[in-house]
Amino acid sequence: MTTVSLPITRSSPYSPPEEHLRLREEAPISRVTLPSGQEVWAVTRHADIRAVLTDSRFSSDRANPGFPLLHRQRADTKFRPSLVSMDPPKHGPARRAVLGEFTVKRMAALRPRIQQIVDEHLDAMLAGPKPADLVPALSLPVPSLVICEMLGVPYADHDFFQERSAKLLRHTTPRDELRQALDELYDYLDDLIGRKEQEPGDDLLSRQLEKTKNRDELVSLGFLLLIAGHETTANMISLGTVTLLEHPDALAAIRDDPAKTPSAVEELLRYFTIAEFATSRVAVQNIDLAGVLIREGEGVIALGNTANRDPKAFDNPNEFDIERGARHHVAFGFGAHQCLGQNLARLELQIVFDTLLRRVPGLRLAVPSDRLPYKDDANVYGLYELPVTW
Repeated sequence: MTTVSLPITRSSPYSPPEEHLRLREEAPISRVTLPSGQEVWAVTRHADIRAVLTDSRFSSDRANPGFPLLHRQRADTKFRPSLVSMDPPKHGPARRAVLGEFTVKRMAALRPRIQQIVDEHLDAMLAGPKPADLVPALSLPVPSLVICEMLGVPYADHDFFQERSAKLLRHTTPRDELRQALDELYDYLDDLIGRKEQEPGDDLLSRQLEKTKNRDELVSLGFLLLIAGHETTANMISLGTVTLLEHPDALAAIRDDPAKTPSAVEELLRYFTIAEFATSRVAVQNIDLAGVLIREGEGVIALGNTANRDPKAFDNPNEFDIERGARHHVAFGFGAHQCLGQNLARLELQIVFDTLLRRVPGLRLAVPSDRLPYKDDANVYGLYELPVTW
């Protein structure tokens, strides 16, 4: 049986690791070893991953001893109660309590404010010196401001939570620093929610206080939305910009016809699958998965990047094609735990790309793309810097 150690660095910023692709072709459900020392199953095919993510015999409970822990320094980290680690019957009501904050209708109401935020940051970038780093100029502040306003988190504190979230997402962060970053973020949110109990505002966390008295779960929800709500979209803005600049025909098509942008966003999400290890599970019964016996207590890690390049699910999967129109990718996960904020992420990406390409038609990379600092040491793929000029 094929045995490899994960994670493996991408040999190309635009492709999954070659070893992951080899697993999908030769041993699509394989035993692998994680840096935590755990041996778990890696699932690599699109259909198999969707089967795992819709089967209640696979649990999301991170307190289960068999749950996959990707990195050694997380192996003895205490997990707090969280929406992403809940199983039925608790998960459904908890998710429905917050799902109304992320409907398509509510997102549409946010469009003018998101547009204003994007325009303000482009104004500042265009008025400043060239070249500019698109990460702090646009990619990071736009989703950060949006999620802060939604949650009722003071944006003045963005340096605090961005620095700590960056530590949490780097798998090279020492164990003590990881614990400290976690504790500081949870303490910050606990204090913030305490203040909202006394003076509620017109924001998501204040509204959730009316629905739950479980302070720990609300702090964990705030943590999840704050971190996931800015890091993932920020990285997709940067990666998407580079990809469009490297594919001028696609860039021109979007600039000339913004109706193509939603399809381009879906293709970018599929193409990169930046949170490749976000969907892990542990078996709570013996399960036959595509002819492979996964025993109770064994962990499963879903390699979403290989699934989104599966030729059985996507024609010519390694090509970047904004006309593909494929929304059945698993970049947002699948099933009951599919990403809460996917409608928000899509909207932010559409507004950013449409506005950036329209307002900065001469945009180009200030350094060759092979010299860009990609996040090979992080759990969410992206760019540390993106120098551009115009």
